[in-house]
Amino acid sequence: MGSEPQSGDSTTTIGTSGDRELKRGPFSRWVSSSIKNPERTYRAMFYVVTAFFLLTTLFPFYWLLVLALTPPRALQNVGLYPPGGTLNVESFAVVFQRVPFHIFMFNSFVLGILTTVIVLLLASLAGYVFGRLRFPGRGPLMLAILAISYFPPAAFLLPLYDLFTGNVAIPIPFTGLAVGFPELYNTPGAMVLPFSALFMPLSIFILTTFYGQIPDGLEDAARVEGTTRLGALFRVIIPLSAPGVATAGVLTFISVYNEFFFSFLMNNGEPGSWAPLVAGIIGLQGQYDTPYHLMAAASIIGVLPVAILVIVAQEKIVSGLTAGALKE
Repeated sequence: MGSEPQSGDSTTTIGTSGDRELKRGPFSRWVSSSIKNPERTYRAMFYVVTAFFLLTTLFPFYWLLVLALTPPRALQNVGLYPPGGTLNVESFAVVFQRVPFHIFMFNSFVLGILTTVIVLLLASLAGYVFGRLRFPGRGPLMLAILAISYFPPAAFLLPLYDLFTGNVAIPIPFTGLAVGFPELYNTPGAMVLPFSALFMPLSIFILTTFYGQIPDGLEDAARVEGTTRLGALFRVIIPLSAPGVATAGVLTFISVYNEFFFSFLMNNGEPGSWAPLVAGIIGLQGQYDTPYHLMAAASIIGVLPVAILVIVAQEKIVSGLTAGALKE
């Protein structure tokens, strides 16, 4: 007798739940499913974020490729793909015929390598001081050096341009004489010096992190054998910090290779004046025409070496930056 009312109540409850389930909209059902299966939601969010990242980062390169492969007469009607299905691959060869693009690329490589060598040498010494020596004011001084990397390049333009064009005379104390600063405009020095100053703080930070993790016992053992601090740095600490040195070197080279501001203003844009890649791309522009397809092809050619370098060294870059971020 007592079980029949319970069965009727249960049937009523189940029916009510089913009615509520039918009244739910798509968003409510998705929310309910996400609560029951959060892993599915995380996977969907991962796919959405990955698709957004790939779209925003790779679409500019795809657009450059479309422009480069579009025939000049069809540039006014260019869309998401070359119109007419005709691929104008000749643009990649015409770039080298119109301007000595290989010399501009060579200049960029030379500037990048020179800056990287200078930055690694000086940043290694600074990284040793900040990473392995204890002295008052070490933290604020390190913070001040890092702040330099956030300064806008335009803040240095006028004084450096005045200095590198030979318009600044350096007075000799107690003699009343002055020595003119050597003219560096149209030379590698006018670009390498600002590059080194701007990109060195990041290298100092990376190398400080790595050098600080080397056990003191290894350096002490080297010094017991008669090695100086400088010898211990180059014979023990730097070889053991190879991932950090490689990371700092690769990041510096890529930053210099992609730099625009000083690369454009510290030379006259001629290949014989050590003008880098950006001058070669701009030099494709004529007085009465702007060959977007050639400029796009030149941009792709210029990006390829850096893209290959990033692909080859991506493991070192990630491990180096991660090691710096996880330092205790």
